[in-house]
Amino acid sequence: MAQKSRELKAQGLDIISLSVGEPDFDTPDFIKEAAKKAIDDNYSHYSPVNGYLELREAVVNKLKRDNQVEYSPDQILVSNGAKHSLANVVMSTVQEGDEVIIPAPYWVTYVELVKLAGGTNVVIPTTVENDFKITPEQLEAAITPKTRAFLFSSPSNPTGKLYTKEELSAFAAIFAKHPNIVVISDEIYEYINYEGKHESIAQFDAIKDQTVIVNGVSKAYAMTGYRIGYIAGPTWIVKACSKLQGQFTSGPNSVAQVASTAAIASDNKEVFEMVKAFAKRRDMMVEMMSEIPNLKISRPDGAFYVFPDVTAYFGTSTGDYKIETASDLCIYLLQEANVAIVTGEAFGDPNCVRLSYAAAEPELKEAVRRIKEAMSKLK
Repeated sequence: MAQKSRELKAQGLDIISLSVGEPDFDTPDFIKEAAKKAIDDNYSHYSPVNGYLELREAVVNKLKRDNQVEYSPDQILVSNGAKHSLANVVMSTVQEGDEVIIPAPYWVTYVELVKLAGGTNVVIPTTVENDFKITPEQLEAAITPKTRAFLFSSPSNPTGKLYTKEELSAFAAIFAKHPNIVVISDEIYEYINYEGKHESIAQFDAIKDQTVIVNGVSKAYAMTGYRIGYIAGPTWIVKACSKLQGQFTSGPNSVAQVASTAAIASDNKEVFEMVKAFAKRRDMMVEMMSEIPNLKISRPDGAFYVFPDVTAYFGTSTGDYKIETASDLCIYLLQEANVAIVTGEAFGDPNCVRLSYAAAEPELKEAVRRIKEAMSKLK
């Protein structure tokens, strides 16, 4: 959808794209200054495969400060974005025939990484009615002798939902009975949280040695192009990932690491200002979209997405358009309303669509106005 919207824009059409998961803010100035200084200081050589020690120490301090979990620098691996971090972990732990449990909706890359590793995806579906969250009973029922990993995000892309400390504690009690299962916790949206303190499943001592935290600087600090992610986990997994990374990419970008060190070591004042703006947009989007008849919306707790259930529009039509699926609806809205959104099928939920509100308020208001008008034509 992002590519199609760019093509239509190039043709001169007024396309509003709500399809990309990228903050619309610029990287804070103090981070850019750190990058400029790194260039002047000649950070232009190969970096260590596992990342500069200063950055890994900054990550250690951040995890202790914000998450109350203790790691040493050799338990941190810096990679070329959180997606690279996820790939390292999955490729290092999942073998042919292993099963990986993934709650749906999920970020699109999860299931593809498992396939690339030769594993089997065991997807647990959820619905808007249960806030897109799995239960301990569903988790326990999905575990088999072949289960090797559990992969999830909180706050979630695409739903914006997050798991509470109590919910994570119940999951941890289950995983503690299965020490062979690696828990991969994608926490890239940690700071974009409207409900209070972020909770990491790594905080539970009984499973800390089987848990890998995946995080990075892209979302919180508006540094998507810097491509810096990291993992924190058991030494044996971190060493395996480092060995793999050494063959695929070697160390991450040197200048971006220096900039990321400044970001992670900061007081996050700029981050909280961005989150305030996202929270305001979240409230505005939920309110405006609730005025569209028959949409089912679960209010997001974090991230910057709304993920409404659109099944009420399946079977409707107008003119030459007939809506049978969420994908049909996305194509219709792109062509009829000039608004680009993403089908839920990509995220493992064919009943929904994803809209990103990482865009300016006037754009969001106009986009929802167009969507409402276009959907009113469907009968």
